[in-house]
Amino acid sequence: MRIALADAEATTRLGAAIAPLLAPGEAVLLHGPLGMGKSTLARGLIRAMTTPDEDVPSPTFTLVQFYEADPPLAHFDLYRLTRPDEAYEIGLDEALEDGCALIEWPERLGPDGAAALTPDRLEITLSPDGEGRYATVSGAGLWETKITHVRP
Repeated sequence: MRIALADAEATTRLGAAIAPLLAPGEAVLLHGPLGMGKSTLARGLIRAMTTPDEDVPSPTFTLVQFYEADPPLAHFDLYRLTRPDEAYEIGLDEALEDGCALIEWPERLGPDGAAALTPDRLEITLSPDGEGRYATVSGAGLWETKITHVRP
């Protein structure tokens, strides 16, 4: 599915539309170049699962931020990883045991890393589109059918 995102507000709305569909053990994987809106989408999703004024710092330097939500949510930024196994050292597999994970730069997990994480995952690739951008959205496992309910 391809979704046009005219501005940051549209990107935020996409994140908020995904939030109520997330269940424990599921992951949302965010792909795209620097500055494409991954953190904006993440902020929309996190605030929809917590509170509208939740402080949502980018985990670029801390690598992971945990949020009390239902289900619990962990936001990972894997950009600075040098080895795929570092993601597990910071608790990626543990986050998926009881909650869900939002992962920026999932390609750092290696070529088959995303598939090894969880069979139920939503992948979003943000790309430029003139003055705006678009999201290419695809699902695996339970997200193959859940994806039809994503309406930003």
